[in-house]
Amino acid sequence: MWLPWVKTRPSSPSSAAASPSPSTALAAAAASPRLSFSSPSLKDLQALLLSDHSPSPTPPQLPPNTAPCSPSVRVFHRVRVAASALRALRTLHAPHAAAAEADRRVVLYFTSLHVVRSTYEDCRAVRAILRGLRASVDERDLAMDPRYLQELGALLPRARGVTLPQVFVGGRHLGGAEEVRRLHESGELRRVVAGAGATAFAACSRCGGERYVLCGSCNGSHKRYSLKGGGGFRTCAGCNENGLVRCPDCSPPAV
Repeated sequence: MWLPWVKTRPSSPSSAAASPSPSTALAAAAASPRLSFSSPSLKDLQALLLSDHSPSPTPPQLPPNTAPCSPSVRVFHRVRVAASALRALRTLHAPHAAAAEADRRVVLYFTSLHVVRSTYEDCRAVRAILRGLRASVDERDLAMDPRYLQELGALLPRARGVTLPQVFVGGRHLGGAEEVRRLHESGELRRVVAGAGATAFAACSRCGGERYVLCGSCNGSHKRYSLKGGGGFRTCAGCNENGLVRCPDCSPPAV
């Protein structure tokens, strides 16, 4: 015999009708106007939810000997198409991101030679200011690579006499030592070079902070032996006339 509080009341038909099943509730939620999807892929997902509980329109006529496509196959195809679209978008945005990063670069043209004392002191002062701001700087020493002199002349074609140092930020000419000192004293220089990114300056174990190493192809001789044309030594195309290349560990790639 069961105690009265153990006996359960049988569910009536009216109560069973009042509590819908989980699948019916899911279909009702998908059919509600609050769950309207704007994305085409999500609209297709809504159609899949309603396919089992709402009357579907007449399916299109398929060609003969063609098996109907199941909902799981359609969902897999949509996911694959969406993944391909995301990869294409990333590929399109990658060159723009690289170009934007290159546009924010700080480039310093200077010389490490002690021939002219005032020029050497200005170059050292500007390098110290930029390093004190922890800015990522592409330092181009004209004493190490004379080709930078032609490059600087092309950037400043109207200048009669190019003096060193010269600073460029984002492809725009910032100025020489006097302009850099004035901007640094007013506090504007930090804001100007803020987009270049920060870096921690330390002596490179490979080049010792010189930013250049011997060419691995010619061992610094700027000559390579070639068997073409009867044999002989040719000018090495991988280094400058001093037989040096930019240090791959601490120098940013040239643009």
